[in-house]
Amino acid sequence: MMNDSPRDHRHAATLDDTFEFLNTDELDGMGRPIERLPTLADATRWLVEHGLLHAHEARRIETTAGDRPDSRVGHVRAARAGMREIVEALIAGRPADPAALGAVNAVLRARTVVELVPGKGSPAVGHRHIGDRLDNALAGVAEPLIALVAAGDAERLRICANDGCRWVFHDTSRTGRRRWCSMASCGNRAKAARHRARKRTPAPAGGAADVAPSPAPG
Repeated sequence: MMNDSPRDHRHAATLDDTFEFLNTDELDGMGRPIERLPTLADATRWLVEHGLLHAHEARRIETTAGDRPDSRVGHVRAARAGMREIVEALIAGRPADPAALGAVNAVLRARTVVELVPGKGSPAVGHRHIGDRLDNALAGVAEPLIALVAAGDAERLRICANDGCRWVFHDTSRTGRRRWCSMASCGNRAKAARHRARKRTPAPAGGAADVAPSPAPG
């Protein structure tokens, strides 16, 4: 059972959270797709665990979905696909698919409004929900990506060079030349594959092993 906790009230994602969300649609290392959010309950649980949705809101979303939970989880995946397309467009330096922009903008319109509320002796910052709670949570996932675009800081967005992975990540390396989501996984696999390829490559003809011995001096 999901319970409310201080993390549940954060309502803000980090860029790492955004990429983790995008990478819930992943490959198994061999290029086969894996869906990490197969049901509406899986999707709302992810949002609760990342502080973007209250547990009681998640329960309400699941209850009110009625006989259309597949439609609601499909909505989550459409927003995720839209964010992924925007990332890929930024990396490639090309225009994003208008449908992707539309999917992300649709959830952004439901974002919580920040406002001042009475406090103990001085005003405090509060918030007010104005749209669908699920869309509001998805907007929270999208916001770090929007901030990255607004700051013009997309040049270090990356997609793992392992075609069996393709995880999205932010290159924070000193040189800015990181290619793998992780050297401990995809990077090491690539190194091992290169090593195996070198071992399979035959030695060139005329190499040292093929040189006839010189005649003894007479």
